[in-house]
Amino acid sequence: MDASTLANLHTNWAWVVIIGNALAGIWALSAHKVVALRSRALWWFTAFTQFSIFIQVVLGVIMVNRDKLEFMQFHAFYGFVAIIAIAIIYSYRAQLKSRVYLLYGFGGLFLMGLSIRAMLVG
Repeated sequence: MDASTLANLHTNWAWVVIIGNALAGIWALSAHKVVALRSRALWWFTAFTQFSIFIQVVLGVIMVNRDKLEFMQFHAFYGFVAIIAIAIIYSYRAQLKSRVYLLYGFGGLFLMGLSIRAMLVG
């Protein structure tokens, strides 16, 4: 894969990350109030959208290391903060069992915000 294709993939995948985490967050917040929205599909979708952040970061790391591209310092910072945020959200799920939909709802929206910020500074 050449440098421009990888850069385009990284740019386009950012929209998957942003929109996916927004939808997962809204779905989880809605599921907090509407019991019918609580399904296994919510958790699969949330896992996919959070995993998409790891894919995005790996694509960025490959671009920087293989193609020797320069990036804005805070662009990478927001990507790695998103990974740390996923770990924090996951670690609190047992303690916030009664509010797990709120945790993942606001967590998804927070991850969306970090992704938007990374895109804006990049």
